[in-house]
Amino acid sequence: MPERTPELSILLVNWNTRDMTLECLASVVAETRQTDYEIIVVDNGSTDGSAEAIAQAFPQVRLIDSGENLGFARATNLQAQEARGDKLLLLNTDTVVLNGAVDALMEFSRREPQARIWGGRTLYADGSLNPTSCWGRLSGWSCLTQALGLSAMFPESRLLNPRAYPGWLRDSEREVDIVTGCLFLIERSFWNELGGFDPRFFMFGEEAELCARAQAAGAHPMITPHATIIHYDGASNRDPLQKAIFQLQATLRVVDLHMRGTERSVARAATIGGVALRKAVFRIAARVAPARWRNRAREWAGIWARRAEWRDGPLTRL
Repeated sequence: MPERTPELSILLVNWNTRDMTLECLASVVAETRQTDYEIIVVDNGSTDGSAEAIAQAFPQVRLIDSGENLGFARATNLQAQEARGDKLLLLNTDTVVLNGAVDALMEFSRREPQARIWGGRTLYADGSLNPTSCWGRLSGWSCLTQALGLSAMFPESRLLNPRAYPGWLRDSEREVDIVTGCLFLIERSFWNELGGFDPRFFMFGEEAELCARAQAAGAHPMITPHATIIHYDGASNRDPLQKAIFQLQATLRVVDLHMRGTERSVARAATIGGVALRKAVFRIAARVAPARWRNRAREWAGIWARRAEWRDGPLTRL
């Protein structure tokens, strides 16, 4: 008897988020009623009993134990190879599906097929808007405004905070540059055509890089407010220093892969210079008000001290 082909493969990458992963899986099962789906979970070498708990609570889930922390990109590529669905849904383990969000996202993808990548709206646990379900593209200008702190100082400015889509509450359907990996729907055939995530990314930036290649291939990523989930955000990485290093690695890798000439030079210089600037500013601030700024000064000094880890990534292009 031939193996069934579900409409959708839901892909979760778990690393020491046992309780959140169980909550996420329960919400998928409870809230997805109109879509024929399978769930595939890669456990990235967790030490909190995640794999055992998932297997016991959800025997229908296809569980892949990687035996080590592969990072998000490589783990997703691994499970995508095993997927049978016509579409792939990347879903973070620190999310909760609300009000039939997966069904709504699938309906949206059928209604807007030209997008080829689809996302939704994310909320924090208290129900307030989490605007990080999508971003504008990385550019030399956005790197400069970020490095100088202008995007933080003027968060509602479209000019100075261009990547955040300020003024838009994610309450309408529209095209975006980047759909983030917490809720990321794509046709499996298109994923295979693109070759999946660049495995050189470990955490952060992989969806930005994939969306850049997808747009070059004719995609028009979109999000819809009708597919809404809770995204707790950051549960798999509680170390702010390591998180910042991963983010800087990812930023510079996207810059190297998808920018050219002057823009690339500006973006690299701004990103690297921004860290040096914060190190200097917080060092001065810690001398003036040690109790308030000592930890931030230590954090940025640590990031700068480890700059060889994030600054000197490979410059090869795909």
